Amino acid sequence: MIRETGKARPVGALRRRLLLEAPVEMPDGAGGRLTVFETVAAVWAQVEWLSGNERWRGERPEQAVSHRITLRWRAGIDAGQRLRDGEQVFDIRAVGDPDGGRRRLVCLVEEVGR
Repeated sequence: MIRETGKARPVGALRRRLLLEAPVEMPDGAGGRLTVFETVAAVWAQVEWLSGNERWRGERPEQAVSHRITLRWRAGIDAGQRLRDGEQVFDIRAVGDPDGGRRRLVCLVEEVGR
């Protein structure tokens, strides 16, 4: 569960419109399966940058940037889905309801595309 201080966020803080996308498996035409993402909903959110670092993947450097995205509570959001703002894509790594009141969700995400 993600913990957060009890500070209330003003409604105007959720001013960035993101698309929530869920993975869907489809046949790839060669006997295998292909995972694509389809849009589930548009949500208003607050996006906060948390950290950035560089790591090596496939013998080349790659930047890893993580964010905290806060949105109004809604059922059905979990790790494995993603949020999109144009070309900017955020993989959802963890989701929590900070106070258990079903008022907002806090998603810890990693930026994977720009």
